Amino acid sequence: MTPGIELRTTAAKGDGVFATRPFTPGDTVLAGQIEKRLLKNHSHASQIGEHEFAFHAGLISKFNHSCNPNCGIRLNADGGHDFVAMHPIEVNEEATFDYAMRNYTIDHFPGNCTCGETACRGSITGWQDLPQARKDQYAGFVAPYLVEMDAKAGLQNVASKFSH
Repeated sequence: MTPGIELRTTAAKGDGVFATRPFTPGDTVLAGQIEKRLLKNHSHASQIGEHEFAFHAGLISKFNHSCNPNCGIRLNADGGHDFVAMHPIEVNEEATFDYAMRNYTIDHFPGNCTCGETACRGSITGWQDLPQARKDQYAGFVAPYLVEMDAKAGLQNVASKFSH
């Protein structure tokens, strides 16, 4: 069991990760540990570089997507993804993140998004498909390789906003 969070069943999305204690913005909700590096993408893999993917140990694969997340991504020294509170998270609240915060494209979720948020995009999209305003809102809470991939693709470079 990870201190401060636990796995529960949600009514609409299957498993989800819920807070068992409050988190304040900037708190690490879950420290990511890479379990296995992969040769290609997989539905439960995390993108960890432009052409790199991995499975994380523990509950990371159980965090559900939200188009209005309360957690973001911060790379740790081992290259894993730490999930960090972007906003206050109350006890019994589901901890969520936007899959676009770690994946440039989304290959394994072609259906409609079921996050239920007012700001729902309707489908789970990758970083490359986010509007610039949303990318700006996520400043400091996305994997830095996404910003580098934007720059390489010739998209607006806002790398200074995303530095940690």
